[in-house]
Amino acid sequence: MQERVYELEVLSGLERFAREELSALRGARSLGELRFTYDGSTRAVKRLLSAVAAYEVEYFDVPRPKALLGHQHLTRLLRFVEDVLEQDTFKSFRFSAAGRETAVFARLAQEVERACGLRHDPKEGELLLRFVRAGEGWEVLARLTPRPLSARSWRVCNMAGGLNATLAHAMLRLGGVRSGDRVFNPMCGSGTLLIERAALGASERLVGADVDERALECARQNVAVSKHQDIEIGQMNVVEAELPARAFDLIVADLPWGDAVGSHASNAELYPAFLRAMAHVGSKNARLVVLTHEVTLFERLLQDERRWTLRESMRVYHGGHYPRMYLLTK
Repeated sequence: MQERVYELEVLSGLERFAREELSALRGARSLGELRFTYDGSTRAVKRLLSAVAAYEVEYFDVPRPKALLGHQHLTRLLRFVEDVLEQDTFKSFRFSAAGRETAVFARLAQEVERACGLRHDPKEGELLLRFVRAGEGWEVLARLTPRPLSARSWRVCNMAGGLNATLAHAMLRLGGVRSGDRVFNPMCGSGTLLIERAALGASERLVGADVDERALECARQNVAVSKHQDIEIGQMNVVEAELPARAFDLIVADLPWGDAVGSHASNAELYPAFLRAMAHVGSKNARLVVLTHEVTLFERLLQDERRWTLRESMRVYHGGHYPRMYLLTK
């Protein structure tokens, strides 16, 4: 197959996980940052779990987008769009560019509609075409899928404050993926962490719990669509229940941030109780991965924490916020 240039879009702070996943894509050759060449099927690129979106990239040696309306460049642009259309099913398209409401982009939209049979939908178009200045010329980046890669096909139910699937993937990779792990996801919400862990391969056990029956029903719907039948889900207040000792090797949790879920006052009581409960349920060498926006509270607790040792933390982006992700071990 023809070698193409691709670029990945990832949440800020998760670049490391995307690079690691990309390094395992056989035949991919890095061009720096999150750009690479690849001559294999785009299906493999679209299966990357750490990327919010993947784009095919085409460079045009033109001083401004208006020059793309010239016969030679327009022919090449339309051929590029048609090539992307062969890789997936799109019903509409839209532009992302400075000046996308100008007459130049109106003309470009007409040409794409005429040549490719797509409807121009400036707000919701499925095929996203980004026009970006690149040195002396311009690049056109075409998203490979009608929806972002992070919009997983199994997600039929969502909850307020739900976790982005690519961030869940990174949390699990930070904690380590081991086939013999007994994995516990307290406060599992709509089941994102559980399903993303199942997608990474076998585990000894995969258990989620939440106090909210509405969240559990949402998780059950998502799990059913995902077809990962080995996931166990139950209703439980994990800081008050009598949990079995040393029952889990990896614990992953997106704790309440005190805005969409919970409150800052209740978190001041919940967080220390959570650390105690997880120390009890964690095995001798357990790992605990926590995502929270209550950074000041959590790090203050860690200063006096004797059951858990901080191994790593990183600032990430999620839904307009910059929470931190922590890896703790016993």
